[in-house]
Amino acid sequence: MALTREEREQFLAEPHIGALAVESGREGRAPLTVPIWYGYEPGGDLWIMTGRHSRKGLAIAAAGRFSLMVERVTPTVRYVSVEGPAVATRPATREQLVEMASRYLPAEKVDAYVGLAWKEHGEQVVIHLRPEHWLSSDLGAV
Repeated sequence: MALTREEREQFLAEPHIGALAVESGREGRAPLTVPIWYGYEPGGDLWIMTGRHSRKGLAIAAAGRFSLMVERVTPTVRYVSVEGPAVATRPATREQLVEMASRYLPAEKVDAYVGLAWKEHGEQVVIHLRPEHWLSSDLGAV
């Protein structure tokens, strides 16, 4: 059963691992699909953080849009998929990295992860997706 707008936005706001898909830009190849952390608040833009020169960062810049799907399997199978244009790409800040890491990691691991990531991951950018098209379902809600 499809989710209501409120249900799908609330589900997307939860800290699931997303599956990002973007046109690969490589002839004869399927879209690039990779797991990723993301941020979202109901009614707003979704955002991700990635290397400016990473394969996904370059593919998003070339395609101008991407999609993200999140799911869970318990207590019921539920998913939300959102697709839209990349509306902004800006240099990432350490504060954004702390925000993202805090969403996914236990509090006692955030500082160590942020220190390592800020030093080792190279130049990072934050890319904002404006949700245009949604697919959602809860397969246990029948």
